[in-house]
Amino acid sequence: MTDPNATPPLTVSRHELLVAGSDQTFREFIHGFLAFTSLVESIRDKFGELLGLSGAQYELFITIRHRQGDEGISVSHVAQHLYVSGAFVTMETRKLVKLGLVEKRPNPEDGRSVLLRVTPKGDQMLEDLAVVQRPINDTLFECLDSDEFRLIAARMGCLIRSGQRAQKQMAYLSQLEETTDLFDYS
Repeated sequence: MTDPNATPPLTVSRHELLVAGSDQTFREFIHGFLAFTSLVESIRDKFGELLGLSGAQYELFITIRHRQGDEGISVSHVAQHLYVSGAFVTMETRKLVKLGLVEKRPNPEDGRSVLLRVTPKGDQMLEDLAVVQRPINDTLFECLDSDEFRLIAARMGCLIRSGQRAQKQMAYLSQLEETTDLFDYS
């Protein structure tokens, strides 16, 4: 029998993540982070729905618009920015092209790739959507002052890179037979 008064094992060991020797604050942060992520994804999906798109298509669409510059943006740059595969960007871009929201043209600097740009129709749709986005995004982050927002924004890339390393570490550990045997409770 488990002692109900026993302290659960720590889920982190870095002293920067422990408060008074406890990982309670860390666990609360993770649960809150997951809840916030779910809310952001839900809002993203609703933005997409307003445009007749899936959440992922909307994210791709708005990323192209904000990063296209004067010449357009390559599929590989969109994929890198969104941390998805080039194949995913290509597949979803085809749908946006069919809807007349994005156009593709050959990349004059690299004949193997194409450049993506939002069409005038797409620009107008995003302009119309901004009227809804502004108050929603303002509310979403209303609890942050400008210094807090800048700090979180500056650290996001670091968190993503750490997350990618942790994901690779988990994939490696999942493939080890000893790890699988360690958790065999049958």
